[in-house]
Amino acid sequence: MLESILNIAFLAQSLRISIPYALPALGATFSERGGVVNIALEGILLISAFATTVGVFYTESVLVGILCGISAGILTALFHSIVSVTFKADQIVSGIGINLFALGITKFFCQLIFNSSSNSARIVGLEQWTFLPALPILGNPFLFCTLFLLLISHFTLFRTRFGLRLRAVGEHPEAADTLGISVDKMRHIGVLLSGAFTGLAGAWLALDQHSFTDGMAAGRGFIALAAMIIGKWTPIGAVAASLLFGFAESLSLVLQEQSNVAQLIQMIPYLLTMIILCGFIGRATAPAADGIPYEKESA
Repeated sequence: MLESILNIAFLAQSLRISIPYALPALGATFSERGGVVNIALEGILLISAFATTVGVFYTESVLVGILCGISAGILTALFHSIVSVTFKADQIVSGIGINLFALGITKFFCQLIFNSSSNSARIVGLEQWTFLPALPILGNPFLFCTLFLLLISHFTLFRTRFGLRLRAVGEHPEAADTLGISVDKMRHIGVLLSGAFTGLAGAWLALDQHSFTDGMAAGRGFIALAAMIIGKWTPIGAVAASLLFGFAESLSLVLQEQSNVAQLIQMIPYLLTMIILCGFIGRATAPAADGIPYEKESA
């Protein structure tokens, strides 16, 4: 058992599995630091994965597919942003609506394009870099991209004027408004960034699995949101929690190969999510205005 875990292959699998958790968790950090709850991550993942699949299928270009996935993520997040920020609608209801819409629209167009509502045709995947064959995980471009985005996100949130303003509208929007900061503008940007990050994660799912399958997000968006909360609304904490979930999922895959209770073992990542949330949610303090629409008082 230990031999199956304490090796390079297990580490590589854990890091690979963590990518579609870490990227949406980073995106959610920007959204919620600005005061907008984005539980639509699940739907954004699904739509982006489908858009990536279609892009690669028609062009046979991985780069075009990735751009399609990111664009789809931004456009879906834009809808959530308009509903939540511009029209001040309930952010949870908006997110649930997008998640339900994503399930239906991807199934509909999958049937229309691929003559199947459950899966697409096979597409090409992302080529691995081969400069270090002994450590294959280091040949994964998405891993380096995630690490780079983690560093940029941390620097942006805590070392730049933009980050200070985004955090200000998430903590004290009234005070930020009196200083001339556009609360709505900053919140729109935060949500769109969450869409771009999650769109990239959706592209990774499609390219890693070489196809689109119905419901392939499989709860990753919700777990990414939990990872962001466990990480206390910080990029480093969110990615660290995502690595923990990646490890749990990788462990469940190893145990399934050595056990006859596969269905029970598949519960491990989700069970771990609930246990950690029960243990840490009370100690994690969200931004003061998170989830609260801002209504500017008329003079």
